[in-house]
Order: sequence, then C-alpha cells, then structure tokens
Amino acid sequence: MNSSDVLWLACGLVLVIEGLLPAVNPAGWRRVFEQLLQLSDEQIRLGGLFGMVVGLLIIWFFQ
Repeated sequence: MNSSDVLWLACGLVLVIEGLLPAVNPAGWRRVFEQLLQLSDEQIRLGGLFGMVVGLLIIWFFQ
C-alpha cells in the first residue's frame, strides 16, 4: 500500500467516524452543535488544537 492509498484510507475513516453520531442519534448531534454555538472562538480553537495534537500523537505512536 503506497502513501496515497493510506491518505485516502485515513480520509475515508474520518468520514465514517464523523458520520456515526448523526446517523445513530441525530437529535444528540443537533444538541452538541447547539452547545458548540455557545462556546467562544478561543474555546473552539483550543479544542481544535487539542484534537490535532492528539491526532499527531496517535500517528507518531503508530509509526
């Protein structure tokens, strides 16, 4: 498997994981986004940065 295949596989996996909550519990998904609208830009930015760091650590760990 070449690096391009791995990239497409990772993108597909992200879409599957992100689609789980709205597919299984659409009302819960809507509540989550309503709560996100109450957060400040800084809180959202920190959450995004935290997710990126965790993702990078997972990638580094499994390399």
